[in-house]
Amino acid sequence: MFAFLPEFLRTPVAFVVVLGVLVFIHELGHYLAARMVGVHVETFSIGFGRALTSWTDRHGTVWKLAWIPLGGYVKLHGQERPEEVGADVQALWQPGRTFHEKQVGKRAFIVAAGPIANFLLAAVLFMALFATAGRPVAEPVVGEVVAASAAERGGLQTGDRIEAIDGTPITRFTELQRIVSAHAGEKLALSVKRGETHVDLTVTPDSREDGGRKLGVLGIRGGATRMERLGLGEALGAGVTQTWDVAAQTLDAVWQMITGHRGADDLGGPLRIAQLSGQVAQLGFASLVSFIAVLSVNLGLINLFPIPVLDGGHLVFFLIEAIRGRPLPPKAQAMGLNAGVALLVALFVFATWNDLGHIGLFRWVAGLIG
Repeated sequence: MFAFLPEFLRTPVAFVVVLGVLVFIHELGHYLAARMVGVHVETFSIGFGRALTSWTDRHGTVWKLAWIPLGGYVKLHGQERPEEVGADVQALWQPGRTFHEKQVGKRAFIVAAGPIANFLLAAVLFMALFATAGRPVAEPVVGEVVAASAAERGGLQTGDRIEAIDGTPITRFTELQRIVSAHAGEKLALSVKRGETHVDLTVTPDSREDGGRKLGVLGIRGGATRMERLGLGEALGAGVTQTWDVAAQTLDAVWQMITGHRGADDLGGPLRIAQLSGQVAQLGFASLVSFIAVLSVNLGLINLFPIPVLDGGHLVFFLIEAIRGRPLPPKAQAMGLNAGVALLVALFVFATWNDLGHIGLFRWVAGLIG
């Protein structure tokens, strides 16, 4: 995709497309939720800064496309509380259509709808990919044999296709992993296709502890995949499952960074997303769609983090309001918002520093100095 563009244009164009889709769907979630509960939306903007183009729909919402494509926003009518603005602003409010006068549950629904829209987008994109291009399925083919492993002792070689274990047919690498994991230290009879011949081998998986359980380990890595098209119903279920798996893996990676079990070098920002967008765009439309789906899950999760300024931070404020029966004092909210902005700025600077290192800027500067 975008192969018709010169190389120096491919990355920025792909980045704008990827980010534009993600931001539009996120803000569309807020917009639709606001309309559902009767809150007027004053502005729907993709990008920040001066508008390149704008128009007003029949509901009075101004739709804008701004020239800085690094986000977007939805401006809700009466988003400020009465004590935060003067009488001149309050005089312009439309009774019954302001955000602040809605019940706390409805306000929370509007805020949560943005991340929810991102998760729905990911599930739909994964579903479409599985129904058209297909879902990648790992074949039970040996891509690599680990030295001194049970597989090496049993005679397995790179390129071997494991067709059966103890007479049970094997069609996927995951089936192989499941059976081996359940038979630590037990002999298994393998039916193997090696080239044009069939070989019978016996292996005894090694044993390792995992959460108090013994798991069998063969010592091989997969080496082949095939694309399997799914029916629409099955693709929908697989899309939801894939979205859940990506979210779980992302949260696990974040937790490992927080606890120090994983370095923060993988933490990236806009520059990394732009670089990856250009690279993925060269691989084709399906790869770009999959990339957008994964980023959509990440965007939804990030916005749910309990950091003031983000959607998750606002949801925390609403939860406290529901428990207390009244909102937090404006001063407390302002302090939380300031802390949230400071944290986000720090994370942005750190992520950008990582991005510059990954794209080789520091090596280039060092080369000039050297």
